Amino acid sequence: MYCPFCRAQDTKVIDSRLASDGTQVRRRRECLACEERFTTFETAELVMPRIIKSSGVREPFDDKKLSAGIMRALEKRPVDSESVDAAISRIQHRLRASGERELQSRLLGDWVMHELRELDQVAYVRFASVYRSFEDVKAFQEEIERLGNEPTVEERKDQISLLPDD
Repeated sequence: MYCPFCRAQDTKVIDSRLASDGTQVRRRRECLACEERFTTFETAELVMPRIIKSSGVREPFDDKKLSAGIMRALEKRPVDSESVDAAISRIQHRLRASGERELQSRLLGDWVMHELRELDQVAYVRFASVYRSFEDVKAFQEEIERLGNEPTVEERKDQISLLPDD
């Protein structure tokens, strides 16, 4: 690491701590040449898979698009931002954990729908209507009926999980 003061190449780490909820390492450094001290932050650079759209076009994963889509579905809904951030983090974790270099957009959409179903049923139906291209009111009714037949979030929390979480 070059010293930002004298541009010397030799610096030593004086102190290291976790920062930003454990996603960064904060390092306090000292230049061996000029003895000035400075702070650096280190984060893991993780390569996210490319997304294969239904048209066959491949594009890099864009976390801003993911957030925008989820926020659009949740617009004017009573869901706290911590829950939304946690859902987005879980989706990103699944993307990284997949180990794939490319993923179908349909799989990503399914993951988003799963998270929205847990957060807010109205947002889930909003997203599903666009994602599944509902053509008429009947498609909405069928999805709402399917949603009504599922256990509520509270009921699912009381159930014992038979499969490990993804």
